[in-house]
Amino acid sequence: MGDVQRPWTGPARRLPVAGSDYRDAFTTFLAGTDEKELAHPYLLRVVANLPSRRVLLDVGAGDGTTTRLLGPHFERTLCVEPSAPMRELLRRSCPDAVVLSQSVLDAEVDVPVDLALLSHVLYYVPEERWASTVLRIMGWLRPGGRLVILMQNPDNPCMRMVQRFTGARFDLSSLPGRLRAAAPELVGTVRLDTLPARYRTASLPDALAVAEFFVSVPQRDGQPLEVDRGALWEYVSRHFADGDGGYTVPHTQDVLHLWRPGPSEGTGVGNPRLPEQAQL
Repeated sequence: MGDVQRPWTGPARRLPVAGSDYRDAFTTFLAGTDEKELAHPYLLRVVANLPSRRVLLDVGAGDGTTTRLLGPHFERTLCVEPSAPMRELLRRSCPDAVVLSQSVLDAEVDVPVDLALLSHVLYYVPEERWASTVLRIMGWLRPGGRLVILMQNPDNPCMRMVQRFTGARFDLSSLPGRLRAAAPELVGTVRLDTLPARYRTASLPDALAVAEFFVSVPQRDGQPLEVDRGALWEYVSRHFADGDGGYTVPHTQDVLHLWRPGPSEGTGVGNPRLPEQAQL
């Protein structure tokens, strides 16, 4: 307890996505995770194998780190980012991108998209709207275009913590079936990959801040976050202390590929080689 610089008792905070506390906690997480270090080479292999690279669409682009990496490989980059603070960072990172401020269901994309990216966004969308959100994006793809959805695997240690404290479980596995039932003309080949990732820090305050960030992710409008900080502290100490004086939180990612039916569709086109750690 002596490591923590402020009292860490009472209820955990709800971190609104548009607020500075959320941004600070997210920055703390990014500073200690190897998520992008592993995901970025994977995504670059996806891009390299696309049959055409005219338009990239990044939905929920955040601060633009991944957009900035992938955008130069396309003739045009579009982003959907409803959060004003994130749009400010995004415009600094990707000044040439066209940034739409509406939500997916309200946005209008008027050009056929070769690759759409939906990275760690669906946590913030009620599950009953996952299918309509994804089908909206699929409708923007050119025939044979691809949507790549990244999300934490529901059974990794980080998401087990989230489920333990909030009851929320985020699972992509049933989504393709729901999409095909609703709009079979938009959903062709499907593939689900897994990528390893972990967050590590030597700082207990940072480990607690990241844990609070994750249990705050399930955004239930009008409902308090009924998580006791003391219980969260105990959980982090018990499950994530790594024996080297630090804290390690594994958070394996699922990567769902969805092709819109068309001439270039199929896993034979753009089937990226997984990192060695991901050969399961």
